[in-house]
Amino acid sequence: MVTGSGNATAIVTRWSRAFVAAGVGFFVAWQIAVAVGLARAATVPLGVFGFVFHVVFGKAYTLVPSYFARELAVPHAPAIHLLFALAGAIGAFAAGAGIGPSTVALAGAASWLVGCLVFVATLCWTVRDNPTGRETGTGTTDAHRKRVDRIANAAIPFVVAYLLVGSSLLVAAELGLEPPLSAGGPATTHLFAAGTVALLLFAVGFRLLPRLLVASTRPSLVGLVLVAGIGGPLLLAADFRGGSPFRLGAGLQAIALIGFAAAVVDLSRQSERRRVGRLAILAAAGCGALVAALGLAVAFAPASILPPAAFDAHYRLAVGGFLGLTIVGVSYHFYPPAVATVPGIGDRSASASIAALVAGLGLEVAGLLASVPSLVGLGRWCSVLGAVLYAAVCWTIFLERAR
Repeated sequence: MVTGSGNATAIVTRWSRAFVAAGVGFFVAWQIAVAVGLARAATVPLGVFGFVFHVVFGKAYTLVPSYFARELAVPHAPAIHLLFALAGAIGAFAAGAGIGPSTVALAGAASWLVGCLVFVATLCWTVRDNPTGRETGTGTTDAHRKRVDRIANAAIPFVVAYLLVGSSLLVAAELGLEPPLSAGGPATTHLFAAGTVALLLFAVGFRLLPRLLVASTRPSLVGLVLVAGIGGPLLLAADFRGGSPFRLGAGLQAIALIGFAAAVVDLSRQSERRRVGRLAILAAAGCGALVAALGLAVAFAPASILPPAAFDAHYRLAVGGFLGLTIVGVSYHFYPPAVATVPGIGDRSASASIAALVAGLGLEVAGLLASVPSLVGLGRWCSVLGAVLYAAVCWTIFLERAR
């Protein structure tokens, strides 16, 4: 007999998976859009709002409540949120690509904000009696991880704050308002990508990865990464491409990225597990270090000595490398390719997807920084292949689990 709690869990799981499946589709669309040469104004929404956020929202609905020792208070919230998230991402893409009337941008921004309000309200109500995450849901066998778990939980309210601020700024920009922070472009994108997604990745990663890899990380490093990851995005957005605050923000974000990369490498070194997703997570850590290096170069080096395509390289390394490869690697832990029964889908196809994504990104970034267009094009289409293989693996597993 299925209990009420069991039925609620099944509902959350189903819609969480739907979020992830949609995000995987956006990943393919993003890679294709970049490969065919669409403007960054069109590709960024596909990569950030479409791919990254849909996967993050989907997994957050299942992971965050459990990390606060709670169950999601409104099981159907992900289903409601998904509709607004899809409309928001597609609307932002259409506006960036110049498709449709001018009202598309406002409609997309408003839909995105409403969806985020559903997400935030649901999580806040779920953890209303444990807002700081002091109760961590840490089992007795993982009691030694409790300190790290509490530190990680404490970063979640800042993730929520960045999400709300960024989403509100999108609407403000479309309404022509003048908020204290820049209401459009790269500044707001950094609030989303660095302030919301990367910070959530740090917080959840420090709880999830040690368990997946059966290893441990130092609380002092966790605290350093999270404090830097909390402060960096605010300074970057508040003074984007400006003076000392921007440079300080870039420095803090670099500390967070490099510190997290060091933690991932150390966890992998300790681990005896050799699952297919591990290589993607390691590659993502390397991309994070490169993102930090490019960010510091943009902040401190004279613009005249930077490669013309440095910003494109930074964007692709951040979204497709650090965030994207982390998502791919963790996905293969949650949805092991080896369980698929369809011929041709398994660990080999998953490994091929990772290889294509890493090789493609490497070729593209090298071509961008060295101004070699042929390498850029080859790398981007290689990334398309990797995304298609990743989608084939994930969607196959989703369909088999839905039966």
